[in-house]
Amino acid sequence: MQIAWMTSLQTRNNTYILGIDPGLRHTGWAVVSFSQGKLTFVSAGVVEPPTSLSLSERLAHLSRGIEEVIQKFNPAVVSIEKIFVNKNPATTLILGMARGVVMAVPAFSHIPVMEYAANSIKKTVTSAGHASKAQVAGVLRLTMPSMPSEMTEDATDALAVAVCHAYTMRSQCLHI
Repeated sequence: MQIAWMTSLQTRNNTYILGIDPGLRHTGWAVVSFSQGKLTFVSAGVVEPPTSLSLSERLAHLSRGIEEVIQKFNPAVVSIEKIFVNKNPATTLILGMARGVVMAVPAFSHIPVMEYAANSIKKTVTSAGHASKAQVAGVLRLTMPSMPSEMTEDATDALAVAVCHAYTMRSQCLHI
């Protein structure tokens, strides 16, 4: 199985958060370290099942890919983007299948899965719920200088999901 890895920093004794941007063609993932209120980029990549495979084989490929990421980084929590309804119901259904598979993998390992709506992710990261992908990527680059400049859009979206969860977690801790 080939998974693209981009690793900047790996440290111990930190809370790793795995963010996932699900898709059947490209499932982006990103890991951040959250320790003492500080957020650090760890790694990111994309699981890309070959399009020549059947739907069930592609879903199995996604499952194995995310399982490898979880085994490598042992995240404390997984955050995932909530599904949105496309104009094409068949596309929405297939995305839902990919998302379900990706959510089941951490659940089998008893890792909590948190879900965030796209607008909530954008608002948390950029303070604007309707920010463009370029704006989100720009803010991420400013806040995480160790983030590789060559990250794919899917991996960048997954990083935004992980950052959203970290900021939400930090905010909830401040209100206790």
